Amino acid sequence: MPVLDAGTLSLLESPKTIEIRDGDQVMLVYHKTPVPQPEGQDPFYARSGFIHPLKSPSGGVVTSIHADDHIHHMGLWHAWVKTEHKGRHFDFWNLGGKTGKVRFVRTISSFSESGLVGFTVQQEQVGMTEKGAQEEVVLDEMLTVKVRQSGDSYLVDYDTRQTNVTDTSLVLPAYRYGGCIAYRAPYHWNKENSNYLTSEGKDRSNGHTTRGRWCAMFGPTEQGDATLAILCHPENRDAPQRMRVWPDGKVFFNYVPIQETGWELKPEEPSTMRYRVVISNGKADAEQLNSLWNQYAAN
Repeated sequence: MPVLDAGTLSLLESPKTIEIRDGDQVMLVYHKTPVPQPEGQDPFYARSGFIHPLKSPSGGVVTSIHADDHIHHMGLWHAWVKTEHKGRHFDFWNLGGKTGKVRFVRTISSFSESGLVGFTVQQEQVGMTEKGAQEEVVLDEMLTVKVRQSGDSYLVDYDTRQTNVTDTSLVLPAYRYGGCIAYRAPYHWNKENSNYLTSEGKDRSNGHTTRGRWCAMFGPTEQGDATLAILCHPENRDAPQRMRVWPDGKVFFNYVPIQETGWELKPEEPSTMRYRVVISNGKADAEQLNSLWNQYAAN
């Protein structure tokens, strides 16, 4: 398919992926077709509808997939975990239970404009019954990803618009994780070489369940230290949302709009969540991230 250009950024779509490049460097890959499960694992772990790799401006990879401890973690992705629907309990996140999954459906559009490139895709969160034998599409969603440059950083907007396409509310009880953005850092980030920093000054030792306008995660890559920060838009439900932060040294992050209070996605009532991912070289810079959040919040 044709290449869309916006300055040094360009977008190229193929039958399997959508790539965004900075010059010759591929800095983001969205997967349209299922990426196979690791060798020896259940085929149900094959998944589409996620981003990996994401790279820093210097070219360091800041995501990972199929970690040994959580095979279903897929770079930058999202899904709901604990749900109730017509007396059933679909888990669209933990694929091992075979009660739900997320999948790419089609590309809606791709675009470029004044230094920005992006795309909108349709995805589905699908409930499964009888160990995957029967399917029911519960949520139809539009995921829009936009990439631009700001100084020495990439800004990646990650916006979802979810609609319950059934005739019954999808009940989301209060739960510690799940939602509309999640992130798994490189495998080698650990307690000695990486950390978190939130807008409220929290780190891996005390950040879990706290609220924050943004959360940054940083560690080493093959091209030097890099930071990936996620900004929560103030118009999101329950903003500034509570966060799931791991204290043990590995780096996983999730903004959780239901961590404190449950919610319902009612039939045919769309729900929108907006986040901005900031990818920079070096370690987290609180002053820079506060400035970027203020700019984002004004949009």
